[in-house]
Amino acid sequence: MVNIELCCLLKPRAEWCLYKKLRQARSAGRGILHIVYAKIYKKRDALIMMSLSKERKERRLQSYDGMMMTRRGYNAALCGLLLYGIAANFIICKYFTDAVAALNPTAFLIGYLVCAIIGCLMSGLSHNPVISFIGYNLVVLPCGMSISIAVEAYGGLDSEIVVEAFMITLCITAAMTLFAIICPQFCSKLGGILFASLIGLILARLVMLIFGMYSIAAAWIGAVIFSLYIAYDVWRSQQYPLTLDNAIDSALDIYLDIINLFLELLEILGRYKDDD
Repeated sequence: MVNIELCCLLKPRAEWCLYKKLRQARSAGRGILHIVYAKIYKKRDALIMMSLSKERKERRLQSYDGMMMTRRGYNAALCGLLLYGIAANFIICKYFTDAVAALNPTAFLIGYLVCAIIGCLMSGLSHNPVISFIGYNLVVLPCGMSISIAVEAYGGLDSEIVVEAFMITLCITAAMTLFAIICPQFCSKLGGILFASLIGLILARLVMLIFGMYSIAAAWIGAVIFSLYIAYDVWRSQQYPLTLDNAIDSALDIYLDIINLFLELLEILGRYKDDD
């Protein structure tokens, strides 16, 4: 996958506005949440590069496992997998945040990274849909655990910021999907531009992290990049052979675009709420 997928999966933030929330969370007795969140963030950009390979998508274009689906069945499977991933994340955020917060932060970080790497490799290298689905879950479930920490940092599922970020993400996802259908030729040209933009954003954030800098502009740029990545990956998903394995791999691409967009929007909305 060309996008920021592997361990940007969660893209946890340690920028100024979120650090402020995490400090407040600790003083309010939320305990380990701030420790886990900050540690994952520090590892994020180093691991992003694990997923910046074009070979996976090119190999997928060549893949054929002998079990072709109809386009309707292929897209139904893709949408079902996306809904499954988002529903799994919601359940984790709703019922398991306290359990995640109780984990040893170092053990959680190591387990999260190991599962994410193995999951992406399984999904990317296998043409067996069962193995790819296992890989999909190895990404989605740890992703949900880490998202639960981010959501809790912004006040939980019922908070205005989280609800607003989710609704905007939903609207953008629908709009970008429609855009990919209406303007496929334009979307086909986005790959190289988005890849270069994403690399630039990663490098800029690394520099800001090293020097203790923060700019809300980075979150806005990230939101634009991942919005366009949704359109690009939706278009791209329709170029692969119509197999269940490719549906799973494409769902993972789009799922991670959506999650990253959601987290960018959380940061943007959280910063503006702080300013108010």
